[in-house]
Amino acid sequence: MIAKKALSIVAIAALAGPVFAAGGDGGDAPAPTTGTKTCLFGKVWDADAGKCVKPDKSSLSLDQKIDAVRELAYAGKYEHAQVILSSIKDQTDDRVMTYWGFTTRKMGDVDAGMRYYNKALATNPDNLLVRSYMGQALVEMGRLDLAQTQLLEIRMRGGAGSWPEVSLAEAIRTGRTHNY
Repeated sequence: MIAKKALSIVAIAALAGPVFAAGGDGGDAPAPTTGTKTCLFGKVWDADAGKCVKPDKSSLSLDQKIDAVRELAYAGKYEHAQVILSSIKDQTDDRVMTYWGFTTRKMGDVDAGMRYYNKALATNPDNLLVRSYMGQALVEMGRLDLAQTQLLEIRMRGGAGSWPEVSLAEAIRTGRTHNY
């Protein structure tokens, strides 16, 4: 029975790979938008203005800014993503702290990234994405025991089969983490 369940999870993970690719709690990788195709240096596309603007001068909502951050982070433009993160008024939003952690870690400051991850979890312990990113950082640090703890937390919080669960399980199994 356990082997059959494990095989089912592996099958779900194999199918979920392309579906749960990138940065959100699920969904496809973000498609390049006008913002990432046109705007430079952390500017965002403001449809109301019809041009690239500084994020603090834009009419974008919090969710739209988070989407822009996700897209830039996926593209490896971490500094540009941080410009947008800096423009968000609510720095205590767990999604904001998640992406501060991710971009900071990917830019080489793992300790600061982990501090952001811990703040995000203190705000929202059910944030599966931050648990996955934290777990992947722990894999990179050789702390598979702590990464496994995050994987179990994701599963216990209803994340079985989600991108956060699948990507962290893969990282623990292979030692390879995601760059997005």
